[in-house]
Amino acid sequence: MSEAHTSPLDAVHRRLGAKMVPFGGWEMPLSYPLGTIDEHLACRNDSVVFDVSHLGTVRVRGAGAIDLLQYALTNDLHKVAPGRAQYTHLLDENDASVLDDIIVWWIADDVFDVMPNASNTERVRAAIGGDETTGERAVLAVQGPRAKERLATVFPAASDVGRFRVTTAAWEGHDCVIAGTGYTGEAGVEIAVPNAGAADLWSAITAARVTPAGLGARDTLRLEAALPLHGHELGPGITSLQAGLGWVVAWSKGDFRGRKALEAERDAGVARKLVGIATDGRRPPRSDCDVLVDDIPVGTVTSGNFSPVLGHGVALAFMPPDTEAGTTVSIDVRGARLSGRVVPTPFVGKH
Repeated sequence: MSEAHTSPLDAVHRRLGAKMVPFGGWEMPLSYPLGTIDEHLACRNDSVVFDVSHLGTVRVRGAGAIDLLQYALTNDLHKVAPGRAQYTHLLDENDASVLDDIIVWWIADDVFDVMPNASNTERVRAAIGGDETTGERAVLAVQGPRAKERLATVFPAASDVGRFRVTTAAWEGHDCVIAGTGYTGEAGVEIAVPNAGAADLWSAITAARVTPAGLGARDTLRLEAALPLHGHELGPGITSLQAGLGWVVAWSKGDFRGRKALEAERDAGVARKLVGIATDGRRPPRSDCDVLVDDIPVGTVTSGNFSPVLGHGVALAFMPPDTEAGTTVSIDVRGARLSGRVVPTPFVGKH
């Protein structure tokens, strides 16, 4: 086995007493001594900072960059412009499975930072070309309703970046790229800072009373917000349409990877769809558990956990396409049945 990658902030996390775990080929903080639930609630009520340096960065530049990305990815960059970010998918050419879900940061006319999931960076780079710059920077995600207010005292230019906007700015002599993106359902930004400035920027942000948070809280936050995780709601055998993310497919833009297979599914109708389930009680549903209607297994949980905000379990699950909100279900968790019902998503935040 190859040695796991470590973040430029690895030593900082260890000094803070973080519990370190393997994730996507990296060793990253799962939680700090405060604990996942309190970190989660700090994000919902105030502000947190995550180290998300494990995300990939592939820089694509030059006169042909936009045409290359237009063919490789499902969304249409012509809907946005330089200084904007866009969510998009990379599909398998044969069956339209989502090989990765990606944020593209459009930095300048012919400069794009494509941000894959950690374990998919090489796959994405092979599809789009470009130069991987993951090892040159750390990425700090500052999230929560007071994130920008607190960040304004440390890095005013970063605090001014709007939702899905992208800009460049210097902090203490370090040239950063900032995007109004995140994975929590809260307002905030993600800051790509050169390695040499990462620890100092982290220290300045936490000194502004922004709580360090780990991957455990990031996962429960994204689940409450019903945001997909590759390998769970997206991945082999799962298409954008099945995951309810057809809005990232720009049918009007011309050809793109996987278009023919995805068109066939669109025309035939999906065989399953992703739904939200709220369960009774605090015991969490878990991924791969069967979902039953009238004691008959009809679906499978893709992600499940306890919702710190709601105080009960929540899950995302693939179910038959005619499943409606309000449907009564049970989830088989190691032989125990959790009762629940299909509900609209997101579980927390705006519908």
